[in-house]
Amino acid sequence: AVIRTIGDIVFTIIILMGLFGPQDPSSNVMLYLSWGLWWPSVVLSWFFVGRMWCGFCPFPGIGRIVQRYGLCLNLKVPDALKKNGVYWSVVLLGVIIWIEESTGMKYLPRATALLILSILGGATICAFLFPKQAWCRYLCPMGRITGVAATLALTEFRPDHSKCKGCTHFGCKRGLGNYPGCPVYLGAFNVRNNLYCLVCGHCLRACDRDSPQLLLRNPFKELVINKGRFITCSYIIPFLIGSQLARYFFEPFYFKTPVTNLDNMFSNMTSFSLLLLAGFLFAYVLSKLGAHLFGITEDELFGRFSPMIPVFVPIAFGGELIYRLEYALKNAPNFFPCLGRQFGLPYLSSLTFTLPPWLIPALSLVILLISFIAATYVLREFGLNEFCGMVTWARYWGCLAILATLASFYFVGLWYFLDIHALIT
Repeated sequence: AVIRTIGDIVFTIIILMGLFGPQDPSSNVMLYLSWGLWWPSVVLSWFFVGRMWCGFCPFPGIGRIVQRYGLCLNLKVPDALKKNGVYWSVVLLGVIIWIEESTGMKYLPRATALLILSILGGATICAFLFPKQAWCRYLCPMGRITGVAATLALTEFRPDHSKCKGCTHFGCKRGLGNYPGCPVYLGAFNVRNNLYCLVCGHCLRACDRDSPQLLLRNPFKELVINKGRFITCSYIIPFLIGSQLARYFFEPFYFKTPVTNLDNMFSNMTSFSLLLLAGFLFAYVLSKLGAHLFGITEDELFGRFSPMIPVFVPIAFGGELIYRLEYALKNAPNFFPCLGRQFGLPYLSSLTFTLPPWLIPALSLVILLISFIAATYVLREFGLNEFCGMVTWARYWGCLAILATLASFYFVGLWYFLDIHALIT
């Protein structure tokens, strides 16, 4: 609760600086706090603690206050929202990335604050209409991408089912005494994967059997077990890959400044829209082609699955980490000078440093290489262990060729996005 309160205060300050602070991007640190610290930190957290960031997320803050004072209507969550929320959240994620990139939002303080407020508004409206955190479970675009990324995490939050036996009150889901239950309608006993659990810790206090536990694991375990069965992953991963390729090629070739010029903004929106659509279709077709080559897309135990989706997951989230770190590292030397300009502290302008020009490209290529190796490991687990003897070597190498094709497109995109060719020449 203390960490959440501190986060809510910082969150409020960032919004106020964006709305009422200087609109010159070189004189407002809220841009770096939002795009350079917050976003990369969230992406990094995916790999280590899964969805734990969601447990401290400030977006449900006002909604919690609304419900605490009994202002919630407590309507039943509609079946349509439960069934179609995954599609709507993917659409919302697409809208956010599209607006972020095509408007140059990373350079617009007020636009960044308005984006944050719009997400905050969605979470607050859901908290007013429905009990607990329906926004986080069904609609949050950040939660959707975080849940998919959490399947690659080093940790998992799971119950000890031997301790759950005989429980009749299900305090972890419904709450116990003064302790609230699961905010996303799960309860520890229902947690089977990292997609939905927020790792918020509510169930730890509400469980009188000490069942919930945070465990270390092989980060590829869940990818191999789930095999791309969940519709969440089937849409998010191709879209995320497509958006990254679109961003890599858009910024060096098509992005026009100043973004406040309407002609430039329309040009940016048009070109990025076409690149985003092309990138998504490319990634989606690759995943389907890979599934066809793999030759097995259905299992008698758990039904249909998409074998290339979990193979693509490490590439997708390595690519997102590369994109977010590029902004963070490139703008890090200007943080204190920017802070000084914003608050009239000229002595801060000397607190800067210079990064070697090779650092960001080298780090990015290392991340891409590690992601590719991780993806080949998942493919190997499928071909040689999970479906041993069922996938021919020709099919296995065909899938590997598709993976290499995807990685090569990433390499070409980074070649221009990071201006690597200029460093070499």
